[in-house]
Order: sequence, then structure tokens, then C-alpha cells
Amino acid sequence: MFVSGEASILHADLDAFYASVEQRDDPRLRGRPVIVGGGVVLAASYEAKACGVATAMGGRQALALCPHAVVVPPRMSVYSAASKAVFEVFRDTTPLVEGISIDEAFLDVGGLRRIAGPPVDIAVRLRREVRERVGLPITVGVARTKFLAKVASGVAKPDGLLVVPPDGELAFLHPLAVERLWGVGRVTAAKLHEYGISSVGEVAALPESVLVSTLGRALGRHLHALAQNRDPRPVVVGRRRGSIGSQRAIGRGPHTPEGLDAVVVGLADRVTNRMRKAHRVGRTVVLRLRFADFSRISRSHTLPEPTSGTAEVLAAVRALVARAQPLIRERGCTLIGIAVADLRDDATVQLELPFDEGDADALDTTLDEVHRRFGHSAVTRAVLLGRDRGLEVPLLPD
Repeated sequence: MFVSGEASILHADLDAFYASVEQRDDPRLRGRPVIVGGGVVLAASYEAKACGVATAMGGRQALALCPHAVVVPPRMSVYSAASKAVFEVFRDTTPLVEGISIDEAFLDVGGLRRIAGPPVDIAVRLRREVRERVGLPITVGVARTKFLAKVASGVAKPDGLLVVPPDGELAFLHPLAVERLWGVGRVTAAKLHEYGISSVGEVAALPESVLVSTLGRALGRHLHALAQNRDPRPVVVGRRRGSIGSQRAIGRGPHTPEGLDAVVVGLADRVTNRMRKAHRVGRTVVLRLRFADFSRISRSHTLPEPTSGTAEVLAAVRALVARAQPLIRERGCTLIGIAVADLRDDATVQLELPFDEGDADALDTTLDEVHRRFGHSAVTRAVLLGRDRGLEVPLLPD
């Protein structure tokens, strides 16, 4: 696959998005540590991050670290509107925009030199346009590959611009910590540190076979390629999600099995409703758990046929949770997430006999229409009555 010889891929990433929107809209918050969320930190301004506050941290711990922080409730509709406005700026810059989340995207500006100037000039204008039109700071990394552009934006934060020239790629990349590599989380980083590997350059110096034997075939080959800045992926417009999921932080508890089941029911309703809106079906149901010691596990089950039915997905998730109960009792659960993967368009699925729509499908369709017209609180499951359903964060289209 062809990769341009010019640094022409931009990774644009809004800085502390939710917190920046709050500081934009309330001048009293500017320059002060801001925490968005209550029981769990949804976002923290850079002033709060300087005190050690991090996303997904418990509210008490965050305030212990930063007692003078201002805590504000989230305003999801406002964040969604700000995201749409920023993406309008992106699309006014280039038609080649690949959204990653509501606050970041890749942009390919390689074909715009004659009409818009070199990529660095386009990046400068992009940052200025976002600031002037939306009122938010944004950091941009510019490089030949998507991977390196994202690394560059991470290094340049907050509110920065960093261009990695083609002849300086490895000189920039190799001194960085291994945690900068996509796919290196806490567990992988700890394993690499055990072998005395702390920088990207040290990963690059290892034969691929050593990384494969240490980390497994897929991850070993992946990290070996990235450490050499081998990333042939182009910017793709309109790429659809490979999975649809949702998660909820639930605090340290203790949590009863009934309480956990209510969370699972709410997540299954939310995920399958999104799937049906997007006309997507999937076969692989995934459960993700985070424990009180911050360790995580992921479990999955493959269904016989693709579905977007709430009953089928919920039954699969409940079975996965039941199998994980010994670990939940032992370690405590602080986060539950579910996803449906191996997605495809519902129009491509071959119908099975009998062709008539089942009662469960009819119920899903009816409830979707009621929720669309009157909101999710109009009709709900008995198990969810009186319970907090959690926040619905803004998302890119499914």
C-alpha cells in the first residue's frame, strides 16, 4: 500500500474536550482546575491533570488530589454540538476526514498543496479556525503515517502543533517511552519493563521473533512494525464501526448480583438500540470488566447467527457475567462494559425459516419507536425503575 513521502496526515485532537467546553462557556473557570462529573471523573482540565486527576478516577480520590478543583455536571448535548461544529471545520479543510471519536480525527491533506499550501500551513489554519469558530483549543500532529501523526499530537499537547519530517521520524520516535506505542497498555508495558525495555528504540532493536515469543504473534508483529514506523493505513472516509458497545463505571461497591444485572440490562438495551438504529447486526458478544485492583478481563461468546435483538444479546452477556462471578466476588467490580462485534449490515443477513417476525423482534421495534418519540423514560424495564441509567455520552454516527 502506498504511503506518501510527504508528512501530509494530520491527527487533530481536542484538548481535555469536555472540560475545555466548560471553560469556554464559563469565563470564571478559565485557568482553574475543572473536573467534569461527580462520582467518576469524565474529564479534567489540564490544571486539574497537573494535580494528578485523571479520567475514570473516582470523584473522592480526584478531590483529595485537587481539593480546590471546581466540579461541574456534564452537559452531553452541548459537547455533541461542539463536536459537530469542529467536524464541520475538519470537512471544510479536506474531504478526507476519518473520525476516531467525537474529539479527534485523521485528515489527509496531501492533495491540497496547490490550492491550500503545504501541510504545516493547513495545520496552522485548522487550529486557528477551530479556535475562532468553535472557541476550543486543539492539538495537531503532522506526519507521513497515521500512527506517527497521533504520537506527534500526544507529544505536542496541550494546544500545540508538531510536524515530524520524513527524514527525522525514527529520531523522534525511538527515544519515546514504550507506552507511546498503540497497543501498549499497563500490562504490556510492565512485561516489557521486566525485560529492561522502556523506549520505542529498544523495541525496534529487538528481532520480531523475540517480540512474538514474548507478547504473542499478533501484538509482537504489531509493535515491531510500529517501532519502525511501518503503518500503511490510509485515511478512510466513512469507515463503519467494527463493534458497538457501551460501558459504565459503578464505583467500588459492594454490589449485589441484582444490582450488577440491572447495569447489564441497561447496557444491553442501549447497545442493541444503537445497532438497530444503524441497521447493524453482529455475532460476537463481548463482556469487559474492571476490578477494584484496576485489573481487567475480557470475555466473549459467538452467537449462532448475527442479531441485533436485545433478548439474544442480553442472554449471552448474562451467561458471561455468571461465569465471571467468582472473580467479581474475589476482586470487586468497578466497571462493566459490553459490546457486539463482527458487525455487518442487517440487509446482508439471510433470513431463516420461518420468515415471519418473532415476538421479540416486534417488541424491540415497538420499544424503539416509543423511545424515539417519547424518550427512554416513557417505557422501561421493571428492573430499571428507580435506578440511574448512567450517562449517554455523545458518539460519532454508528
